[in-house]
Amino acid sequence: MTLKLALPAGSLKESTFALMKKAGFVISGTSRSYYPRIDDPEIELMLVRAQEIPRYVESGALDVGLTGADWTEENKAKVHKVAELIYAKQGLRPVRWVLAVPEKSKIRSVKDLEGKRVATELINVVKTYLRKHKVTAKVEFSWGATEAKPPRLADAIVELTETGRSLRANNLRIVDTILSSATLLIANHNAWKNPAKRQKINDLNMLLQGALQAEVKVGLKMNVRETNLKKVLALLPALKQPTVAPLTDKGWLDVETIVDEKVVRDIIPKLKSAGAQGIIEYPLNKVVF
Repeated sequence: MTLKLALPAGSLKESTFALMKKAGFVISGTSRSYYPRIDDPEIELMLVRAQEIPRYVESGALDVGLTGADWTEENKAKVHKVAELIYAKQGLRPVRWVLAVPEKSKIRSVKDLEGKRVATELINVVKTYLRKHKVTAKVEFSWGATEAKPPRLADAIVELTETGRSLRANNLRIVDTILSSATLLIANHNAWKNPAKRQKINDLNMLLQGALQAEVKVGLKMNVRETNLKKVLALLPALKQPTVAPLTDKGWLDVETIVDEKVVRDIIPKLKSAGAQGIIEYPLNKVVF
């Protein structure tokens, strides 16, 4: 059994390769090749533009792929959506397709697009959005540099953004969010029906999800006197319950847990004040629930 897996070329490539590495896969030969090697004999890799992955997965040319929910919707692809993976080019968050216009534009809402020109890569989604609002506008496909087109080549654009910084740098103002999108793991329906391939896809999903969970969590380990244990445990959020084990020194315990990284800087001083000693924070590779 060989699983034909598509990874996105382009802007999502680096973050996807980093996620695969954290999930435990070694990928090599990626500088020029569209067929990189992977250290799993049951997986055959191909790099494909994220925009095209849904239709190739739908057709069966590929068994499974990592692509955006946006491109899956744009292609109206009939695929099995295995899981949502919240990561993007710059961080662990969904991205947005937004309607944007020049700062001085009189366009304040979608209704003001009547009779106007809109440039975008997301043609079908934008046309559906306009129909929903009963607006007739000319939607033109943009081959790139979309943010440079208003006001001379377009009255408005629908563009992908994570932070909005690039839009602001080009003196563009966001009018509305058309679509929020995350990365999807999608599978061909026939591949999903194949027991061996389905198991492999589920295993891949588990490892990827575990790697993503590890991105936002850390391990904490500390020594605590038995008399201070209750105070320390009261401060510790955990996946379940912290692990508590006796040390060779009588009256001392080893306490270990996993917490959200964002809370660590706040709770370490509190743990120290509650009597914890030898506090160690360490990174994680995978957290599998």
